[in-house]
Amino acid sequence: MTVSDSPSRPPAHEERTRVIHLSSLVKRPVVDQGGRSLGRLSDVIVRLRGADYPMVTGLVVGVGGRELFVPVEQVVAFNAGDAVKLESARLDLRPFERREGEVLLRADVLGHRLIDVAEARLVRASDVELAVREGRWLLSCVDTHRPHRLLGIFGDRSAGHACRDWKAFEPLIGHSRSVHARRPTARIRWLRPAEIADLLEDASREEEREILGDVRQDPELEADVFEELEEDRASRLLGARADGEIAAVLARMRADDAADAIGDLPQGRRRPVLDLLPVGQRTKVLTLMGFNPESAGGLMGVEFLALPGDTPVSEAVATVRKACRLQPEALTSVYTVDEEGRLLAFARLVALLQTDPGARLAEVSESDPVRVGPDTDLVDVALLI
Repeated sequence: MTVSDSPSRPPAHEERTRVIHLSSLVKRPVVDQGGRSLGRLSDVIVRLRGADYPMVTGLVVGVGGRELFVPVEQVVAFNAGDAVKLESARLDLRPFERREGEVLLRADVLGHRLIDVAEARLVRASDVELAVREGRWLLSCVDTHRPHRLLGIFGDRSAGHACRDWKAFEPLIGHSRSVHARRPTARIRWLRPAEIADLLEDASREEEREILGDVRQDPELEADVFEELEEDRASRLLGARADGEIAAVLARMRADDAADAIGDLPQGRRRPVLDLLPVGQRTKVLTLMGFNPESAGGLMGVEFLALPGDTPVSEAVATVRKACRLQPEALTSVYTVDEEGRLLAFARLVALLQTDPGARLAEVSESDPVRVGPDTDLVDVALLI
Protein backbone atom coordinates (compact mmCIF):
# COMPACT_ATOMS: atom_id res chain seq x y z
CA MET A 1 0.00 0.00 0.00
CA THR A 2 1.27 3.50 -0.78
CA VAL A 3 0.39 6.95 0.44
CA SER A 4 1.28 10.09 -1.47
CA ASP A 5 2.97 12.95 0.39
CA SER A 6 1.33 15.44 -1.95
CA PRO A 7 -1.19 17.84 -0.38
CA SER A 8 -4.68 16.49 0.03
CA ARG A 9 -6.90 19.51 0.58
CA PRO A 10 -9.79 18.82 2.97
CA PRO A 11 -13.32 19.70 1.81
CA ALA A 12 -14.45 23.30 2.21
CA HIS A 13 -16.38 22.62 5.41
CA GLU A 14 -13.30 21.00 6.94
CA GLU A 15 -11.16 24.00 6.02
CA ARG A 16 -13.36 25.92 8.43
CA THR A 17 -12.73 23.30 11.13
CA ARG A 18 -9.10 24.24 11.49
CA VAL A 19 -8.28 22.31 14.68
CA ILE A 20 -9.31 18.94 16.05
CA HIS A 21 -8.14 16.91 19.06
CA LEU A 22 -7.35 13.23 18.87
CA SER A 23 -9.54 12.63 21.91
CA SER A 24 -12.56 13.66 19.81
CA LEU A 25 -11.72 11.19 17.02
CA VAL A 26 -10.74 7.87 18.56
CA LYS A 27 -13.52 5.27 18.62
CA ARG A 28 -15.73 7.41 16.36
CA PRO A 29 -17.82 5.50 13.83
CA VAL A 30 -16.46 5.34 10.29
CA VAL A 31 -19.17 5.47 7.61
CA ASP A 32 -19.51 5.71 3.84
CA GLN A 33 -21.15 8.63 2.04
CA GLY A 34 -24.56 7.04 2.56
CA GLY A 35 -24.06 6.85 6.31
CA ARG A 36 -23.59 3.07 6.38
CA SER A 37 -21.31 1.95 9.22
CA LEU A 38 -17.98 0.46 8.18
CA GLY A 39 -16.18 0.27 11.54
CA ARG A 40 -14.60 2.51 14.16
CA LEU A 41 -11.55 4.73 14.07
CA SER A 42 -8.75 3.07 16.02
CA ASP A 43 -5.82 5.40 15.38
CA VAL A 44 -4.46 8.25 13.26
CA ILE A 45 -1.23 7.79 11.29
CA VAL A 46 1.30 10.58 10.78
CA ARG A 47 4.54 10.57 8.84
CA LEU A 48 7.60 12.21 10.37
CA ARG A 49 9.22 14.89 8.20
CA GLY A 50 12.38 15.93 9.98
CA ALA A 51 12.05 19.40 11.50
CA ASP A 52 8.60 19.95 9.88
CA TYR A 53 5.32 19.10 11.55
CA PRO A 54 4.30 15.44 11.10
CA MET A 55 1.66 15.03 8.38
CA VAL A 56 -1.46 12.89 8.68
CA THR A 57 -1.31 10.19 6.01
CA GLY A 58 -4.15 7.89 6.99
CA LEU A 59 -6.33 6.20 9.57
CA VAL A 60 -6.37 2.80 11.21
CA VAL A 61 -9.97 1.56 11.19
CA GLY A 62 -11.22 -1.42 13.15
CA VAL A 63 -13.49 -3.53 10.93
CA GLY A 64 -14.80 -6.89 12.12
CA GLY A 65 -11.92 -7.47 14.52
CA ARG A 66 -9.25 -6.45 11.98
CA GLU A 67 -7.32 -3.21 11.68
CA LEU A 68 -7.27 -1.78 8.16
CA PHE A 69 -5.49 1.16 6.59
CA VAL A 70 -7.50 4.02 5.09
CA PRO A 71 -5.50 6.75 3.26
CA VAL A 72 -6.35 10.30 4.28
CA GLU A 73 -7.29 11.08 0.65
CA GLN A 74 -10.30 8.81 1.09
CA VAL A 75 -11.67 10.82 4.03
CA VAL A 76 -14.55 13.16 3.18
CA ALA A 77 -15.48 14.42 6.66
CA PHE A 78 -13.07 14.62 9.57
CA ASN A 79 -14.89 16.55 12.29
CA ALA A 80 -14.87 16.37 16.09
CA GLY A 81 -17.87 14.55 17.51
CA ASP A 82 -19.18 13.31 14.15
CA ALA A 83 -18.72 10.05 12.33
CA VAL A 84 -15.67 9.90 10.07
CA LYS A 85 -17.07 9.82 6.55
CA LEU A 86 -15.27 8.09 3.69
CA GLU A 87 -15.85 8.70 0.01
CA SER A 88 -16.33 4.99 -0.63
CA ALA A 89 -17.21 1.77 1.21
CA ARG A 90 -14.41 -0.03 -0.64
CA LEU A 91 -11.55 -0.75 1.76
CA ASP A 92 -8.20 -2.48 1.38
CA LEU A 93 -8.78 -5.65 3.40
CA ARG A 94 -5.10 -6.37 3.95
CA PRO A 95 -4.12 -5.93 7.64
CA PHE A 96 -2.49 -2.61 8.44
CA GLU A 97 1.32 -2.71 8.55
CA ARG A 98 3.36 0.21 9.82
CA ARG A 99 6.01 1.58 7.48
CA GLU A 100 9.32 3.25 8.27
CA GLY A 101 8.82 6.73 9.71
CA GLU A 102 5.12 6.23 10.49
CA VAL A 103 3.77 7.00 13.94
CA LEU A 104 0.42 5.99 15.42
CA LEU A 105 -0.78 8.90 17.53
CA ARG A 106 -2.88 6.88 19.96
CA ALA A 107 -0.54 3.90 20.29
CA ASP A 108 2.81 5.70 20.17
CA VAL A 109 2.21 9.16 21.61
CA LEU A 110 -0.70 9.20 24.06
CA GLY A 111 0.41 8.11 27.49
CA HIS A 112 4.06 8.07 26.41
CA ARG A 113 6.69 10.45 27.71
CA LEU A 114 8.31 13.19 25.68
CA ILE A 115 11.15 15.56 26.46
CA ASP A 116 10.01 19.09 27.16
CA VAL A 117 13.05 20.78 25.61
CA ALA A 118 12.36 24.22 27.07
CA GLU A 119 12.10 22.92 30.63
CA ALA A 120 14.50 19.98 30.21
CA ARG A 121 12.18 17.43 31.78
CA LEU A 122 10.16 14.37 30.85
CA VAL A 123 6.42 14.89 30.46
CA ARG A 124 3.56 12.63 29.43
CA ALA A 125 1.37 13.34 26.39
CA SER A 126 -2.33 13.23 27.25
CA ASP A 127 -3.75 14.56 23.98
CA VAL A 128 -2.57 15.92 20.64
CA GLU A 129 -3.99 18.57 18.37
CA LEU A 130 -4.33 18.28 14.58
CA ALA A 131 -4.59 21.40 12.45
CA VAL A 132 -5.13 22.16 8.76
CA ARG A 133 -2.19 24.07 7.29
CA GLU A 134 -1.75 24.65 3.58
CA GLY A 135 -4.29 21.98 2.77
CA ARG A 136 -2.80 19.26 4.96
CA TRP A 137 -3.76 17.87 8.32
CA LEU A 138 -0.66 18.20 10.52
CA LEU A 139 0.19 17.24 14.09
CA SER A 140 0.63 20.71 15.55
CA CYS A 141 0.40 20.66 19.35
CA VAL A 142 0.66 18.46 22.45
CA ASP A 143 -1.35 18.63 25.68
CA THR A 144 0.55 17.33 28.71
CA HIS A 145 -2.02 18.24 31.36
CA ARG A 146 -5.04 15.98 31.07
CA PRO A 147 -4.93 12.26 32.02
CA HIS A 148 -4.92 10.28 28.78
CA ARG A 149 -7.11 7.53 30.28
CA LEU A 150 -10.12 9.81 29.74
CA LEU A 151 -9.80 9.51 25.98
CA GLY A 152 -12.79 7.90 24.39
CA ILE A 153 -14.76 7.92 27.64
CA PHE A 154 -15.73 11.53 28.15
CA GLY A 155 -15.06 12.79 24.65
CA ASP A 156 -13.09 15.92 23.86
CA ARG A 157 -12.29 17.64 27.15
CA SER A 158 -9.30 19.63 25.97
CA ALA A 159 -10.98 22.99 26.61
CA GLY A 160 -9.13 24.89 29.29
CA HIS A 161 -5.79 23.24 28.53
CA ALA A 162 -3.42 25.11 26.28
CA CYS A 163 -1.68 22.73 23.90
CA ARG A 164 1.95 23.57 23.24
CA ASP A 165 3.73 23.52 19.92
CA TRP A 166 4.89 20.06 18.82
CA LYS A 167 8.33 21.50 18.10
CA ALA A 168 8.77 22.31 21.79
CA PHE A 169 9.19 18.59 22.47
CA GLU A 170 11.53 15.76 21.59
CA PRO A 171 8.88 13.21 20.72
CA LEU A 172 8.13 9.53 21.09
CA ILE A 173 10.59 8.38 23.68
CA GLY A 174 10.95 4.60 23.45
CA HIS A 175 9.35 4.31 20.02
CA SER A 176 12.03 2.34 18.18
CA ARG A 177 10.29 2.11 14.81
CA SER A 178 10.63 5.82 14.14
CA VAL A 179 13.97 6.45 15.81
CA HIS A 180 16.00 6.62 12.58
CA ALA A 181 13.62 9.19 11.10
CA ARG A 182 13.82 11.36 14.22
CA ARG A 183 17.51 11.13 15.12
CA PRO A 184 18.98 13.57 12.56
CA THR A 185 16.90 16.45 13.97
CA ALA A 186 16.82 15.38 17.62
CA ARG A 187 16.18 18.47 19.75
CA ILE A 188 17.71 16.85 22.81
CA ARG A 189 21.11 18.00 21.57
CA TRP A 190 20.00 21.58 22.31
CA LEU A 191 20.18 20.79 26.04
CA ARG A 192 23.17 21.21 28.33
CA PRO A 193 25.01 18.04 29.46
CA ALA A 194 23.82 18.44 33.05
CA GLU A 195 20.20 18.71 31.86
CA ILE A 196 20.53 15.55 29.78
CA ALA A 197 22.09 13.76 32.76
CA ASP A 198 19.06 14.78 34.85
CA LEU A 199 16.76 13.34 32.18
CA LEU A 200 18.64 10.05 32.29
CA GLU A 201 18.30 9.92 36.07
CA ASP A 202 14.50 10.10 35.63
CA ALA A 203 14.29 7.81 32.60
CA SER A 204 13.26 4.19 32.30
CA ARG A 205 15.69 1.68 30.75
CA GLU A 206 13.96 1.99 27.39
CA GLU A 207 14.03 5.78 27.57
CA GLU A 208 17.71 5.68 28.55
CA ARG A 209 18.56 3.77 25.40
CA GLU A 210 16.82 6.25 23.16
CA ILE A 211 18.21 9.35 24.87
CA LEU A 212 21.74 7.99 24.70
CA GLY A 213 21.18 6.94 21.10
CA ASP A 214 20.48 10.57 20.22
CA VAL A 215 23.36 11.88 22.32
CA ARG A 216 25.84 9.47 20.70
CA GLN A 217 25.47 11.38 17.45
CA ASP A 218 27.67 14.04 19.10
CA PRO A 219 30.65 12.27 20.77
CA GLU A 220 31.81 15.39 22.64
CA LEU A 221 28.34 15.91 24.10
CA GLU A 222 28.14 12.24 25.06
CA ALA A 223 31.38 12.47 27.01
CA ASP A 224 30.17 15.62 28.79
CA VAL A 225 26.92 13.87 29.75
CA PHE A 226 28.77 10.91 31.27
CA GLU A 227 30.85 13.35 33.33
CA GLU A 228 27.62 14.72 34.80
CA LEU A 229 26.00 11.36 35.63
CA GLU A 230 25.92 9.82 39.08
CA GLU A 231 28.71 7.24 39.38
CA ASP A 232 26.40 4.23 39.74
CA ARG A 233 24.40 5.07 36.63
CA ALA A 234 27.45 5.98 34.58
CA SER A 235 29.08 2.69 35.57
CA ARG A 236 26.01 0.67 34.59
CA LEU A 237 25.56 2.43 31.25
CA LEU A 238 29.24 2.17 30.33
CA GLY A 239 29.49 -1.42 31.54
CA ALA A 240 26.79 -2.46 29.07
CA ARG A 241 29.01 -1.40 26.14
CA ALA A 242 31.88 -3.11 24.34
CA ASP A 243 35.43 -2.22 25.39
CA GLY A 244 36.05 -0.11 22.28
CA GLU A 245 32.85 1.87 22.84
CA ILE A 246 33.78 2.55 26.46
CA ALA A 247 37.25 3.71 25.44
CA ALA A 248 35.78 6.04 22.80
CA VAL A 249 33.74 7.80 25.50
CA LEU A 250 36.53 7.91 28.09
CA ALA A 251 38.99 9.35 25.57
CA ARG A 252 36.90 12.53 25.46
CA MET A 253 36.23 12.81 29.18
CA ARG A 254 38.30 14.70 31.74
CA ALA A 255 41.10 12.42 32.90
CA ASP A 256 39.91 12.40 36.52
CA ASP A 257 36.37 11.40 35.52
CA ALA A 258 37.75 8.77 33.13
CA ALA A 259 39.90 7.33 35.93
CA ASP A 260 36.86 7.09 38.21
CA ALA A 261 34.87 5.39 35.44
CA ILE A 262 37.58 2.79 34.81
CA GLY A 263 37.86 2.16 38.54
CA ASP A 264 34.14 1.32 38.59
CA LEU A 265 34.49 -1.29 35.83
CA PRO A 266 34.92 -4.98 36.73
CA GLN A 267 38.57 -5.84 37.32
CA GLY A 268 38.81 -7.95 34.18
CA ARG A 269 37.68 -5.13 31.89
CA ARG A 270 39.96 -2.34 33.14
CA ARG A 271 43.16 -3.27 31.33
CA PRO A 272 41.51 -3.93 27.93
CA VAL A 273 39.79 -0.53 28.09
CA LEU A 274 42.98 1.23 29.20
CA ASP A 275 44.89 -0.33 26.30
CA LEU A 276 42.38 1.14 23.84
CA LEU A 277 42.75 4.71 25.12
CA PRO A 278 44.95 7.21 23.24
CA VAL A 279 48.46 7.33 24.72
CA GLY A 280 48.10 10.81 26.23
CA GLN A 281 44.79 10.06 27.92
CA ARG A 282 46.01 6.64 29.11
CA THR A 283 49.05 8.25 30.74
CA LYS A 284 46.90 10.78 32.59
CA VAL A 285 44.41 8.14 33.72
CA LEU A 286 47.10 5.74 34.96
CA THR A 287 48.74 8.60 36.88
CA LEU A 288 45.49 9.38 38.66
CA MET A 289 44.69 5.74 39.33
CA GLY A 290 47.99 5.47 41.20
CA PHE A 291 46.63 7.64 44.02
CA ASN A 292 44.25 6.76 46.80
CA PRO A 293 40.78 7.92 45.67
CA GLU A 294 40.28 9.44 49.15
CA SER A 295 43.32 11.69 48.77
CA ALA A 296 44.03 14.96 46.97
CA GLY A 297 45.81 12.99 44.23
CA GLY A 298 42.73 10.89 43.60
CA LEU A 299 40.62 14.02 43.29
CA MET A 300 42.92 16.27 41.28
CA GLY A 301 42.79 17.08 37.61
CA VAL A 302 45.92 16.86 35.52
CA GLU A 303 45.11 19.51 32.94
CA PHE A 304 46.42 23.01 33.59
CA LEU A 305 48.23 25.84 31.85
CA ALA A 306 51.66 26.85 33.17
CA LEU A 307 53.88 29.64 31.79
CA PRO A 308 57.10 31.36 32.87
CA GLY A 309 56.63 34.29 35.25
CA ASP A 310 58.14 36.77 32.77
CA THR A 311 55.53 35.98 30.11
CA PRO A 312 53.66 39.15 28.98
CA VAL A 313 50.01 39.18 30.03
CA SER A 314 48.97 39.62 26.39
CA GLU A 315 50.80 36.39 25.49
CA ALA A 316 49.28 34.56 28.47
CA VAL A 317 45.76 35.54 27.34
CA ALA A 318 46.56 34.49 23.78
CA THR A 319 47.78 31.12 25.06
CA VAL A 320 44.51 30.61 26.93
CA ARG A 321 42.60 31.48 23.78
CA LYS A 322 44.49 28.84 21.76
CA ALA A 323 44.26 26.08 24.38
CA CYS A 324 41.24 24.44 22.74
CA ARG A 325 42.23 20.93 23.83
CA LEU A 326 42.00 21.74 27.54
CA GLN A 327 38.73 21.61 29.43
CA PRO A 328 37.32 25.11 30.11
CA GLU A 329 37.55 24.41 33.87
CA ALA A 330 41.32 24.09 33.47
CA LEU A 331 41.65 27.59 32.02
CA THR A 332 40.29 29.72 34.84
CA SER A 333 43.84 30.29 36.10
CA VAL A 334 47.37 30.37 34.68
CA TYR A 335 50.14 28.91 36.83
CA THR A 336 53.89 29.54 37.08
CA VAL A 337 56.25 26.77 38.15
CA ASP A 338 59.99 26.50 38.68
CA GLU A 339 62.38 24.36 36.64
CA GLU A 340 61.52 21.31 38.76
CA GLY A 341 57.79 21.76 38.23
CA ARG A 342 57.04 23.10 41.72
CA LEU A 343 54.21 25.58 42.03
CA LEU A 344 55.31 29.21 42.47
CA ALA A 345 52.23 31.34 41.85
CA PHE A 346 49.00 31.60 39.90
CA ALA A 347 46.98 34.32 38.20
CA ARG A 348 43.22 34.20 37.68
CA LEU A 349 42.06 34.72 34.12
CA VAL A 350 39.85 37.64 35.09
CA ALA A 351 42.90 39.40 36.58
CA LEU A 352 44.78 38.92 33.30
CA LEU A 353 41.90 40.39 31.31
CA GLN A 354 41.76 43.44 33.57
CA THR A 355 45.54 44.08 33.56
CA ASP A 356 47.79 46.07 31.23
CA PRO A 357 48.62 43.64 28.35
CA GLY A 358 52.27 44.69 28.60
CA ALA A 359 52.63 43.64 32.25
CA ARG A 360 54.42 40.44 33.20
CA LEU A 361 52.56 37.37 34.47
CA ALA A 362 54.49 37.42 37.75
CA GLU A 363 53.29 40.98 38.44
CA VAL A 364 49.62 39.95 38.58
CA SER A 365 50.07 36.50 40.17
CA GLU A 366 49.37 35.49 43.76
CA SER A 367 52.73 34.34 45.09
CA ASP A 368 51.46 32.32 48.06
CA PRO A 369 48.81 29.93 46.69
CA VAL A 370 47.16 27.33 48.90
CA ARG A 371 48.85 24.00 48.18
CA VAL A 372 48.71 20.40 49.35
CA GLY A 373 50.56 17.21 48.51
CA PRO A 374 48.92 14.44 46.46
CA ASP A 375 48.60 12.21 49.54
CA THR A 376 46.73 14.82 51.61
CA ASP A 377 43.49 13.42 53.05
CA LEU A 378 40.26 14.77 51.55
CA VAL A 379 39.11 16.07 54.94
CA ASP A 380 42.20 18.27 55.18
CA VAL A 381 41.66 19.44 51.60
CA ALA A 382 38.08 20.41 52.45
CA LEU A 383 39.20 22.34 55.51
CA LEU A 384 41.73 24.31 53.47
CA ILE A 385 39.14 25.15 50.83
